[in-house]
Amino acid sequence: MSKSATKVLQALERVGGFASAQELHLVLKRNQESIGLTTVYRTLQNLVNDKSVDILRKDDGEAIYRLCGDSHHHHLVCKNCGKTVEIEGGAIEKWAQKSGDENGFREIGHTAEIFGICSDC
Repeated sequence: MSKSATKVLQALERVGGFASAQELHLVLKRNQESIGLTTVYRTLQNLVNDKSVDILRKDDGEAIYRLCGDSHHHHLVCKNCGKTVEIEGGAIEKWAQKSGDENGFREIGHTAEIFGICSDC
């Protein structure tokens, strides 16, 4: 693992939830880490590709990231405060596979994020 990947993963661990690349860059700068914003973006993309980090697109299109859980999962996301909860997606899994099968597709994959307002808001 590269030095930049280690630094970004440690910053994500400190944050403890979803954070934007800019927020992670600020965390790293506050800890006297010498890493450019472009490197943070590139490193995050590599970590997403390696499935070490989850990526979520907010309603405004901004990408936010967090350490990935061990199993395939989906998220409930509060549109107001950003609170995020991992959920199982059994019904979504079945629906995605059925939709693919019915249309002659194979190697079916998907992502699903469900947005709403949490009970705290």
